[in-house]
Amino acid sequence: MPFDCVLGAWHAHEAELRGYLIHRLGDADSADDLLQETFLKSMRQGAAFCEIDNPRAWLFQVARNALIDRARLARPRLELPDQLAAPPTDERAPVDELDACLLRNLAEMSAEDRQIIEQCDLQGIRQHDFAQAQGLSLPATKSRLLRARQRLRDALTRNCQVHFDDSGRVCCHVPRT
Repeated sequence: MPFDCVLGAWHAHEAELRGYLIHRLGDADSADDLLQETFLKSMRQGAAFCEIDNPRAWLFQVARNALIDRARLARPRLELPDQLAAPPTDERAPVDELDACLLRNLAEMSAEDRQIIEQCDLQGIRQHDFAQAQGLSLPATKSRLLRARQRLRDALTRNCQVHFDDSGRVCCHVPRT
């Protein structure tokens, strides 16, 4: 019966879960509400609950998520006035203006650097998959990508006069003519 494993895990961890929720909320009634939500979610799992490797960890994760959801819902919201002016939409962020400079500098890089940046950073291919396709080890791929990124950053700084703010974000640049 699928509910036997749910009930067994529940009886084994209910007191500990309740203590955790009371500690986090400071209120036994609220903790009992979340404890009930956690129990219902575990019951809804049915037979799938029996296949969970670590039921205690699963129950605590569900309880933690319920705490987060409760905190999000309790957060005060401020209604914005209707007459609030919208930000101008025709202005692009400085980092977005780098696209032309990025493409030009990427085209000037070595074929090896360009290939790894295009595939891993621009096309979203996982480094592990790139390494296998190229017959490289994962550490070698990570090193190559790190060095290629640094060379691209240096080229952008030099050729596009990229400047960074105090937090390391692109604040402005002067594109090359």
